[in-house]
Amino acid sequence: MRKALVVGIDHYEHINCLNGAVNDATNVRDVLERNADGSVNFVTPQLLAAVDPSSAVSRRELKDAVLDLFAGEAEIALFYFSGHGYIEDTGGGFLCASDCRDGDDGLSLAELIAAADRSKAQNKVIILDSCHSGVAGSTASHDVALVSDGMTILTASTAEQYAMESGGSGVFTDLLVDALEGGAANLLGAVTPGSVYAHIDQSLGPWKQRPVFKTNVKKFVSLRTATAAVQLADLQQLAVLFAAPDAQFPLDPSYEPLRTGAEDGSVPPPDPINTTRFGLLQRLQSVGLVRPVGASRPHMWDAAMESKGCELTALGRHYWRLAKERLL
Repeated sequence: MRKALVVGIDHYEHINCLNGAVNDATNVRDVLERNADGSVNFVTPQLLAAVDPSSAVSRRELKDAVLDLFAGEAEIALFYFSGHGYIEDTGGGFLCASDCRDGDDGLSLAELIAAADRSKAQNKVIILDSCHSGVAGSTASHDVALVSDGMTILTASTAEQYAMESGGSGVFTDLLVDALEGGAANLLGAVTPGSVYAHIDQSLGPWKQRPVFKTNVKKFVSLRTATAAVQLADLQQLAVLFAAPDAQFPLDPSYEPLRTGAEDGSVPPPDPINTTRFGLLQRLQSVGLVRPVGASRPHMWDAAMESKGCELTALGRHYWRLAKERLL
């Protein structure tokens, strides 16, 4: 079972209210709920959305929801928070609930990490879009990470930085949702915490807020399955088509089903078996796994019509090894 607690707090009783936190949380909840094919991903993610006084989220309510999330033995227990964050030199960081007055009366990140640490969930994922959230998982001195086995922390900014907004939405969460929708997916559609971080890190650039990523896992779990760029069966054929990762697949005109009409009688007609294989090779080329070699132009059509060949790219060799070892 996959559990998710998604929190967005716009309404604050004693400090400045926000405008986009609830919208961010709603977008995260929606993208987590189902995979791209419509299948259930996280089972009805719980959404705490503080829009106004009637929906305010107190510190007690926030803490109880966190404790409930990390109870049990889920495959993944994921916590997302968008709202105000606070940091002090001696007490570490805090997530501000609607009833906070000073910031340090919020839910401490130490409490949050402790709850995740005690959890029997196989994977604990904490995603924070709040100012100073990068202190999560560190000691009071902020320089030593304390991330237990099975835990991953992804935050919008470092301990010293503010989380940016643009157009009424958090910059970090916009990129997070984009990553989950498929921007950070591998060829089979899997979106992992590591690929999400890489997507956000590359998108922000060196002069903007810096996301922070801390993890202690033996293997990344998929947070969502997006639309696959290539079918699994096609990937598995890499080890069938190519005898070795550095081997070339020889081509001739019988592989190419299309003709210009100017060919002479020495050009063999298309062969149905070969054209089927050629179609597969073209699909693999479209996702950067295969490339033509030796042809006058860098196109598979030319490689076939000129009786040249094709080879695996560096990425193709990686997936060839996975296919060969039956890891796909």
